[in-house]
Amino acid sequence: MGLSRRELLRLAAAATVAPALSSLVGCDDEAAEPTLPSYSWDGPLGPEDLFQHGIASGDPLPDAVILWSRVTQAGAAPVAVFWEIATDAEFTRRIAVGDAVAAPEADFTVKVDATGLSAGTTYFYRFWAQGRVSPVGRTRTAAAVDAERVRFGVCSCASLGLGFLHAYQALAEADVDVVLHLGDYIYEYGNEGGVIARTGYEPAHEIITLEDYRVRYAWYRSHSRLQAVHAAHPMICVWDDHETANDSWRDGADNHNEDEGEGPWADRRAAAAQAWREWLPVRVQAEPERIWRSFQYGSLIDLIMLDTRLWGREQKTIKEEIRLDPERTLLGEDQEDWLTEGLMSSTAQWRIIGQQVMLAPLTLNGIQLNNDQWDGYPAARERLLRQAQAAGNVVVLTGDIHSSWGCDLPIDRDAYDPETGVGSVAVEMVTPAVSSRTLPFLTPTIEGLIASNNPHLQFFDVTRRGYILLDVTAAQVQADWYLYDDIEPEVVPPPEHAAGLIVRSGEPRLIPADGPTQART
Repeated sequence: MGLSRRELLRLAAAATVAPALSSLVGCDDEAAEPTLPSYSWDGPLGPEDLFQHGIASGDPLPDAVILWSRVTQAGAAPVAVFWEIATDAEFTRRIAVGDAVAAPEADFTVKVDATGLSAGTTYFYRFWAQGRVSPVGRTRTAAAVDAERVRFGVCSCASLGLGFLHAYQALAEADVDVVLHLGDYIYEYGNEGGVIARTGYEPAHEIITLEDYRVRYAWYRSHSRLQAVHAAHPMICVWDDHETANDSWRDGADNHNEDEGEGPWADRRAAAAQAWREWLPVRVQAEPERIWRSFQYGSLIDLIMLDTRLWGREQKTIKEEIRLDPERTLLGEDQEDWLTEGLMSSTAQWRIIGQQVMLAPLTLNGIQLNNDQWDGYPAARERLLRQAQAAGNVVVLTGDIHSSWGCDLPIDRDAYDPETGVGSVAVEMVTPAVSSRTLPFLTPTIEGLIASNNPHLQFFDVTRRGYILLDVTAAQVQADWYLYDDIEPEVVPPPEHAAGLIVRSGEPRLIPADGPTQART
């Protein structure tokens, strides 16, 4: 049996934070014993919707994964929670169990770092509290040295007020090892300002305080399609700007005004970061606001996740003397040094960088179209691309811009040959929005000018939402864009396979694929 009800309540009452792990009992995968402690409860049942925000998992390692849930109940007392993980959905082969606490200090979220697992293995998990059981989640640890093929789902930018989250449902049903969410998981806007098409936000006003951000996450996590993708796959997340405020940087944001009663930026940033840590299945680091981290998928992939938004970013500018400053940084010196070390020390076949803003140059008649992306930090971009050139086999994954792009990445655009790809040192795949607004101002005429002014662009679509499936083998990486013509109806046709692009090992350029990659059998 597990801890008694009295012992669990004592544990809950004593908690001051929701711990990553209160206690753990486990056994070897191959010798899973049915004698592991089981959950028991002899008190009144909690509400039927105690686990109304579902479950989630994330930050998979070869031997560990974060498990997440939340309890929703009346009152402010901590709640004792029991969790279990198994190799089958019926939980007849349980691997580990443990006790945790859902505490008000963490908005009653529960986060467990389940360790001692086997690499490249699918597991099932669930939580218990007050006699109620959560939905069952499925997760998967990162592959070990023998990884031959890894598949990622890639997504970003979900404004829940603007359309249904069809991409999340499709990703839930896809054959992937993990979903990479590249930011704008929530949006901070309120109902004012003309940003709502389908429904209003909760809370109705722009979110600023910790309680505001918590309510917004709770509203998002009540959506069935978002719950579905979390229940089906582990997720690796980074934030972009809308998890705090539009066009944010380390010391402020375009959508934050202290003079209009929005308070100090540092307070808002800290509140947003805390809610993000509470509500997403991320492994908290020693520096809580540091989200840049890396993952390994055997000898096949080193996955490097960056923070191009808050950690070290200097404010965007239209002043050329500032934009062209050779010391200007988007990452901050410490993160840039860490990235350099990660790229140069990597022995994996592929180095995949997940980050927020478009790296490829995007110009029209020599003018940068968006200085919020790496175009506003050209010296920092050149430093990164030279590191990519030295490391080799670098693939960059990007979100933020609500559109789809497949790009070769030259250091010197004048030395780039679009016919042969000579001059490209890496490639970039930009995932479209899940539901946020597209770029309707880009008319066919302007699209044609963008194509002619930017020959390194191998594909782009600026009108549709969707996601990317990324298929990685030792020989090549293929990105497949799946796009929806319309996301506002509740029921829509399956997405179109809009494009497939391949980068082959040792050949840093994108070429068309013969067709989409197929799910593993």
